[in-house]
Amino acid sequence: MGCLNSKPNDAGAIRRRPGNIGEVAVFIPGLRVPESLELSQPLNDGLPRRLTERLAALRSRIVVMASHEALSVTRPRKRTFTQHGGSTSADLLQALEEYLPVLLGLVKEGSNLEDKIQFSWMNQEDDAEETALPSSWYEVLSVLHMMAMLRLSQANSLLLPKTSLEGYHAKVSEDNKRASVEIFLKASGFLECAIQHVLPRISPENRKGLPVDLSEGVLKAICMQALGQAIDVQLGLAIDSPKATLAVKRRLACEMVKCWQQAHESMADLPLIDSWGEKHRLFVKWKYVEAKAAAYYYHGLILDEGNTEKSHRMAIAALQSAEELLRESKDIAETFHAAPPVSPPACGSLKYLHEKIQKDSSCKVRINKDLYSNDSIIHEAVPALPDFAVALKPEEYRLPAAANDN
Repeated sequence: MGCLNSKPNDAGAIRRRPGNIGEVAVFIPGLRVPESLELSQPLNDGLPRRLTERLAALRSRIVVMASHEALSVTRPRKRTFTQHGGSTSADLLQALEEYLPVLLGLVKEGSNLEDKIQFSWMNQEDDAEETALPSSWYEVLSVLHMMAMLRLSQANSLLLPKTSLEGYHAKVSEDNKRASVEIFLKASGFLECAIQHVLPRISPENRKGLPVDLSEGVLKAICMQALGQAIDVQLGLAIDSPKATLAVKRRLACEMVKCWQQAHESMADLPLIDSWGEKHRLFVKWKYVEAKAAAYYYHGLILDEGNTEKSHRMAIAALQSAEELLRESKDIAETFHAAPPVSPPACGSLKYLHEKIQKDSSCKVRINKDLYSNDSIIHEAVPALPDFAVALKPEEYRLPAAANDN
């Protein structure tokens, strides 16, 4: 137990909101951290001694690692690395993956240990500082949530432009962008597994006691956020590619709208607290409105390729809507960045579009100015966006088999 002394003594530091979290490409609402437990006594009569000791040792290690990682998650430019060069988040992920099979031994068929231990975790978005429940499935859910948050943190690090010795921001490499897409899909896979295969196993009574951090709404929102950000990166790659057509870019933008809309709706009525919770809600709203601006922009450009007056009127309506949505997204972004903890504006995949939308919208209006002599153009309804199915899917994650008792 001596190694536990390396855990930060001030537990409040984990929940305390830093004044400034630096640039944010992927918003992570803090990291829930497990509280120390004495596992030996409650399990003495149910599990073999060796397995009990293994469970206790793995969880104690996770408590220490997670306590430190929770602080670095909010400082993505100050990530720490192990003596062998790997990131601490990667080591924590490995520890969690080693812990899960042993933990699932408590809930395997025929076991009577599912509700014998009170597992306690520190929250970030819930009003309650911590949540303790006598449920091993709650522990599994908390582990999957942490695994997803760590993946999102890794994606955030990949998508932040590195600052050179001369002080300027280098461009995020294409390799980093492609790697981040795979990480987003892994994160969404953890959350999809949690929603479909773990939440239903928690008793109705214990589900009522879950913190908002682990509510179905927040889990769904973060799952769709991960997919939305993966498509955001894909759209950025398409924008940089001379081979990508307007049709491809419009489809990606429309798929992104669908993901962010689902994330926005999932969080709409949740009792999120100020700071992390409210900043999370603002991030989702900002990305949703920004995605709609991109979708209407590309939809307008494609409509303008038509040869009829009707298609030109619809194109102008779509482009003007894109311009209005862009202004709205900028206002929300400013509110997000100013909301505590403060985060300075970052260079996202859609920054290029901010200038293009305004420029192209004005240009198309001038080219078709003769149409404005007709009052109908002024009141032209904004055309509906095409309905595309989201092509990206979460990477399937299956819970591992329970560890052998022997």
